[in-house]
Amino acid sequence: MAAAPSQTILFIILLHIFYIFVPSHQYHPLDSLTPSEFSQIRSIVTKAYPESSTHKLTFQYVGLEEPSKQTVISWLKNETTTNPPRQAFVIARIDHQTHELIVDLSLQEIASKRIYSGYGYPMFTFEDQENADKLAFTYPPFVASIRRRGLKLEEVVCESFSVGWYGAEEEEGKNKKRIVKVMCYYMNGTVNLFMRPIEGISMTVDLDEMKIIGFQDRVTVPVPKADETEFRESKIKPPFRQSLKAITVVQPDGPSFTIDGHMIRWADWEFHLSFDVRAGMIISLASIYDLEKQQSRRVLYKGHVSEMFVPYMDLTEEWQRRTFFDAGEYGYGLCSMTLEPLRDCPPNAVFMDAYFSKQDGMPRKIPKAFCIFERYAGDIMWRHTEATIPGKTVREVRQDVSLVVRTVSTFGNYDYVNDWEFKQSGSIKVTVGLTGMVQVRGTTYTHKDHMEEDVYGTLVAENSIAIHHDHFLTYRLDLDVDGDANSFVRSKLRTTRVNDRRSSRKSYWTVDSKTAKTESDARIKLGSEPAELLFVNPNKKTKMGNLIGYRLIPEGVTGALLSSDDHPQIRAAFTNYNVWVTAYNKSEKWAGGLYADQSHGDDTLAVWSNR
Repeated sequence: MAAAPSQTILFIILLHIFYIFVPSHQYHPLDSLTPSEFSQIRSIVTKAYPESSTHKLTFQYVGLEEPSKQTVISWLKNETTTNPPRQAFVIARIDHQTHELIVDLSLQEIASKRIYSGYGYPMFTFEDQENADKLAFTYPPFVASIRRRGLKLEEVVCESFSVGWYGAEEEEGKNKKRIVKVMCYYMNGTVNLFMRPIEGISMTVDLDEMKIIGFQDRVTVPVPKADETEFRESKIKPPFRQSLKAITVVQPDGPSFTIDGHMIRWADWEFHLSFDVRAGMIISLASIYDLEKQQSRRVLYKGHVSEMFVPYMDLTEEWQRRTFFDAGEYGYGLCSMTLEPLRDCPPNAVFMDAYFSKQDGMPRKIPKAFCIFERYAGDIMWRHTEATIPGKTVREVRQDVSLVVRTVSTFGNYDYVNDWEFKQSGSIKVTVGLTGMVQVRGTTYTHKDHMEEDVYGTLVAENSIAIHHDHFLTYRLDLDVDGDANSFVRSKLRTTRVNDRRSSRKSYWTVDSKTAKTESDARIKLGSEPAELLFVNPNKKTKMGNLIGYRLIPEGVTGALLSSDDHPQIRAAFTNYNVWVTAYNKSEKWAGGLYADQSHGDDTLAVWSNR
């Protein structure tokens, strides 16, 4: 980040259905691509690259190619009467090569194209995973292994796993291919398949050729029992806990928020909501209305999930490669789930759909992908009782009512509840709730006292070990505090000794503030010492002469424990710090790089920050 004020990017390791069909001349430049636009993109690309028996084309990623930030801001200020060009960014696999295409929807043509030749591959599609999983059931060695274990093939379910990257020794051979590992589970009495792994069997699948190129059956381990693994409420056997009486939320006059296309307005807040198959929910142009100045003041230009790194700590053959980049490999948006009214969201919620491109380029809908609702849980936003006035008590209490936008993304056994909460105080609270099921590794052990070596986890049931692992969720926040000329200020709280004999105090704390001059100055490991993180606009001040700013308040912090030379950590070096502040660069969206699958760590936030 330059010494002078500059645009900055922050990365943090933190019952109605609307059908929106926006005519081409009325769209907002940040609106998600529509179903008709996905179809147009498919038509333009397939015309340029027609498929045949010898010419294979798959759409791995299709998303909005946003106009420049300055173009959008000018459009918002009505400085231009023409709409910005409507374009899409496409990553396609064409004959075993990765192609990057900019498709101009206004001109109905491919505006630019290039073949990517670096390390890594684009994110998986549903079809990649589903087709790879099916291969096992017609593969004779796998069928024989299942029968040899006395298992029923019809009760087996398989799943595809990314393989990561583990050094130069892998460059010759299989890692020149776009591959996944396929491993399987056994149901037979439960739908909680993650509690019943079939250990010892793994298959390597070439996704471009869609064939099994490697098979291993190295060991037989007992499949954990299905008893007491059921999680469906209707199937759970007694004893039952005492049921609770119903709680509901009623808004007799309807919601206080309005939805206009993808713009949402509530209280003094206004923001744009969109969807991306990789990022999931995107919040843009978040502004709050200043009653005194009678104008909206922007806080956030754009915010979304950038990456999620989930490394498992098991060194056994089938588990050591489980170092997932959930956003870059599987797609935080691709794994978005349909929300269940009255369960995932309260009765006063409003729902919106989302769309993405399938592998063949055709649109696919996620019904009820978003819910928007006003939350009141009996919390207090602000209160005070003034009891020092003789003979008089003054009390003022204000309810904490906020607006929540929610999605849920499911990656295998884990479900992530993603909330962006807008508060009347002017703050934005971003939270992720982790729920779902435990995924275990099968083992011969049935009691802790029998263990003779490190099992990399906890024995949670007979023959079942829950493996140690981490979840590092990284957000990209483009803060625009009262404009795009922002600086990052780190304020440290320092203990100061009192030398003035007139005071009976021995110490006090004071604040030392420092404005970051370089990106290396703005890498922060939280938790080691008390500090405040501020984003200020050095060109604007309050009536009292203080800089106008916005404070980052982390609720909890953690750090990476893997060694810096471990290959998963090289790929995920963006977890070395909790906060990174960099100069604005439109292309630097993904902390783990644009091509996360089998990446080598050469295109990550850690690398950009050193340039």
